[in-house]
Amino acid sequence: MGTKRHFKVWRGDETGGDLQDYQIEVNEGEVVLDVIHRLQATEAPDLACRWNCKAGKCGSCSMEINGMPRLGCMTRMSTFEETDTVTVTPLRTFPVIRDLVTDVSFNYEKARETPAFAPPTDVAPGDYRMKQVDVERSQEFRKCIECFLCQNTCHVVRDHEENKVAFSGPRYFIRAAELDMHPLDTKTDRKEYAQASQGLGYCNITKCCSEVCPEHIKITDNAIIPMKERVVDRRYDPLVWLGSKIFRRGQTDGNESGARTDPAVPEAHSHGGASGDVAAEEQGQRGVNWHRQVPHPTTPMVDERGKMPLSEFTFDRPAAPSPFGDDVSFPLPADHLNYAHPDQKD
Repeated sequence: MGTKRHFKVWRGDETGGDLQDYQIEVNEGEVVLDVIHRLQATEAPDLACRWNCKAGKCGSCSMEINGMPRLGCMTRMSTFEETDTVTVTPLRTFPVIRDLVTDVSFNYEKARETPAFAPPTDVAPGDYRMKQVDVERSQEFRKCIECFLCQNTCHVVRDHEENKVAFSGPRYFIRAAELDMHPLDTKTDRKEYAQASQGLGYCNITKCCSEVCPEHIKITDNAIIPMKERVVDRRYDPLVWLGSKIFRRGQTDGNESGARTDPAVPEAHSHGGASGDVAAEEQGQRGVNWHRQVPHPTTPMVDERGKMPLSEFTFDRPAAPSPFGDDVSFPLPADHLNYAHPDQKD
C-alpha cells in the first residue's frame, strides 16, 4: 500500500492558470510520470502531459519538477522526502499549450536553419571511411534525445524572449560542433556560422545546460568551449594573423593583396570568425539581431519590508526552490531576472 504525497501541478493554458493541490498515492519505486498517470486516472482525467517511451530515450516528458528541468520518467519519487511538496510545472522557456504541454516548435525551426551534413562529392556513400577516434569524438553529441531541457534552462532565451531570433541554443551548438569535428563534412565554416548566425557569442558558459542533460553530454566542456576557442583562434591568434598575411588567406577575386576594390560593396564586420570572405560573412550576419534592445540593470526584488528574499540561500538542496508559488502566475515574469553589465550603456 502506497503513501499519500502532496503534489502541486500547474493547470491552465496560454491564457493563464495556476498551481492546484493534489494528494496522490505514491508506491515504492515509482517515478514522477507514474504519479502523473495515476492523477490522470483518478482525479484529473483532462490533465495534459506528453510522454512516449517511459525509458528516458524519447525526451517527450520534459517538465520542471521543484523548479529544476527534468524528465518525468527519470525522476524517482525516492529522491524526495515524504514530507516534501512536489511541484510540477511546464517548461518555462516555451509557450504553454495546456497544462504540462508546451510548444517547442522553436527548436525545430532552429534545426531547419542549421546546414545539414555535406558529404564529399567525390566519394560514394558506401565508401565513407572514418577513423575510430573521429567516430568517438562526435558520438557523444549523437546521444542527444532532444528533450530540450538544455534549451529550456539556458538563461539566454529563458529570461530574454527577444534573443530567440538570434540564438539557436546549446542543442544546436553541439550539432555544429559535431559537424565541425566530422572529417567527411566538406563545409569549412561551421564555427563561423555558429558565431554569426547561431549566436554562439551570447553563451557565457555557465554549464547549466550540461547539468540538466539526462544523457550526461558535456555540452559546455566538449562542444561550446572548443567552438569558442576555434573562433577566437581564427580571429585573434597572432600566428594565424601572420599566416594569413604570408599565405594571402582570405584572398578573393584574384586580388593579390586581399584588399577589396569594389567601393559599392559594404564593409563587413568580421564577427564570423575572420574567414576573410566578405560575402560569406555578410550572409552569416543576416541571421543575427545586432540591434536588439538589451535590458538595463534592474534593482533586486524585495519584499514589503524592503528585504531581499533569502529562500534561495536557505534552501536545503542544491537546486533552487521552485519559482512557481501560490503568489505568482505562470509563466513567471522574467523582467526581474534580467542581467546586464552595469557599464553596458557606455
